[in-house]
Amino acid sequence: MLRRAYWSVLVVVLVVMGGAACAGGERGHKRAAPTPPAIQVVPANGTPDARPDRPVVVTAERGTLHQVVVRENAHAHLRSKGTAPLPGRFSEDRRTWRALGTLRPHTAYTVTATGTGPGGERTWHASGFTTLKPRATFAVADVTPRPGEVVGVGMPLIVTFDRPIARRAAVERSLDLRMSRPVAGAWHWTTAQQVVFRPRRYWPTGQRVTLLARTTGVRAAPGVYGRSDHTSRFRVGTRRVSTVDVRRHVMSVVENGVLINTAPISAGRGGRRAYVTTSGVHLAMGKYDPVIMTSAWMGVTDRDDPRYYKKTVRHAVQISGTGEYVHAAPWSVASQGRANVSHGCVNASPTFAQWFYARTQRGDIVNVTGTDRPLEPFNGWGYWQMPWERWVKGGALNRPVLPRKHDP
Repeated sequence: MLRRAYWSVLVVVLVVMGGAACAGGERGHKRAAPTPPAIQVVPANGTPDARPDRPVVVTAERGTLHQVVVRENAHAHLRSKGTAPLPGRFSEDRRTWRALGTLRPHTAYTVTATGTGPGGERTWHASGFTTLKPRATFAVADVTPRPGEVVGVGMPLIVTFDRPIARRAAVERSLDLRMSRPVAGAWHWTTAQQVVFRPRRYWPTGQRVTLLARTTGVRAAPGVYGRSDHTSRFRVGTRRVSTVDVRRHVMSVVENGVLINTAPISAGRGGRRAYVTTSGVHLAMGKYDPVIMTSAWMGVTDRDDPRYYKKTVRHAVQISGTGEYVHAAPWSVASQGRANVSHGCVNASPTFAQWFYARTQRGDIVNVTGTDRPLEPFNGWGYWQMPWERWVKGGALNRPVLPRKHDP
């Protein structure tokens, strides 16, 4: 009996000890979950192919942020023009910082951030990432007006890219306009490579306009990103509006609301549509002195053809894309003020043409009346021929733009 009791007690003790040992072993293998970093960054450290159009976001998981600096590694990109920090903005509670704008493609970036933890301790983070190498890039190839140009009140702002744009809304958003006197306007895509800004009404005299094309890193198509930004400025000069009355054979010039000159003219003789001067709001597109005008535009190159001509023309101001000019025509002085005898141009005396040429700036208004051939909206810079509502619909964002006030 004693032996049986002894073994029973021993089994109980071993079971208890074994259970204790197992329990103790399980407690020994449990590990505390790692504490997440106090500051998190997206893209993550070491990312080799971050998308340039995705923002850098820095978040304080615990506490707040004091300072965030995101900077290009200039040694990793030979075309980098500097290592200025990327602009960004803190949330109201300073727990998040988000970069403003996009990144340069195929470029290494470093991120440093400091903050304060919930217990007042200092927090710190450093990391780096690289943006992807794009399949192709795009950039602004040309801007009209020229930088610093003084223009007329009808002047369009024309931005031309070096390749077709598929994601037009993204590119349109990157075109930031600043004005000394903000006025409503809208963008309109005339081709896959060109977008035009036109104010709703003529520019105010003295207006100063700055275009900030922030296209770096903007995704224009799958695998295609902007490689650089572009800045351009221009100023609006005298409000000059000329009217050509084809029926009365007279041209008048008004500056800042005051009539300053009138002159007899001769316009298109008609007979065929190509010889009819187009009616509507034209803009001065350029000036040439001299310009060679020939009949080649209508397919006539044979000197023996009675329709053939080749003339050296002085003081010519172009007003359409189909070869209409206001120019000097000493050979037509007898007809000026009496009859229309030209192939479609507005011709005037050498004295008036020289005067008009000297005063004209690109974007000045030349309003032609009295014919049954309207100027097409995309014949040269005939953009004012398009109703405002239709013009707005030609933008990728389908809405007017009211730029911010800024004195360039």
